[in-house]
Amino acid sequence: MGVTGVGGGSLMTPILVLLFGVSPVTAVGTDLLYASATKTAGTLIHGLNRTVVWPIVGWLALGSLSAAVLTLVAISQWGRMGGAAAHVVTVSLGVALLLTSLSLFFRRRLHQAALAADAMNAARARLLTIVTGAVLGFFVSISSVGAGALGVTALLLLYPRLPAARIVGTDIAHAVPLTLVAGLGHLWLGSVDWKILVSLLAGSLPGIVIGSALAPRMPEVFLRRALAVILTLVGVKLVLS
Repeated sequence: MGVTGVGGGSLMTPILVLLFGVSPVTAVGTDLLYASATKTAGTLIHGLNRTVVWPIVGWLALGSLSAAVLTLVAISQWGRMGGAAAHVVTVSLGVALLLTSLSLFFRRRLHQAALAADAMNAARARLLTIVTGAVLGFFVSISSVGAGALGVTALLLLYPRLPAARIVGTDIAHAVPLTLVAGLGHLWLGSVDWKILVSLLAGSLPGIVIGSALAPRMPEVFLRRALAVILTLVGVKLVLS
């Protein structure tokens, strides 16, 4: 996560569901709080490295936090997340993983196309950033997936001239308030497993500190492609389950 901005919800949630048998709803809620704490550490490192563009973080949050609250209110109307709601979460998770995989596969081509068509004015870029935040807020709240790869890909399209390290740092910084709000909403719904959360943080906090420190120096292409293949397989399995 520290190196590429990817690997929180897109990997952790399906691992909890498929390998450890955690219910989809609990996996999403637990992962959101885990991601918030982990990405806080990553944000500190990226902030010290000056690889966070704070105005963009604010525009993203303007859309994402509102969408997260609305999504959580909708989820609460389903009661205590019964079987039908859990199925919706599972399918949403699978769809989000497939979208994430596509964004990883085609990120470079999309970025090159954005560079070639780099004529967007500041006002339009700001509006599209807020809309992007709203889309991320929905996906993250219902599946815990999207703040990483989808966010990074969207930022590459909107701000193709920004260095990759600043794109990743900005995406991680935006994920902190988004996953915190969504995670607290799931905590209110009773879909957080504290024992799993503590265990995850014991490994993730030192991991993201190391990854974030190495991010400006490391090529990400091989890791990104491997993640894309894994996410495609897992996404198909969840959608068809």
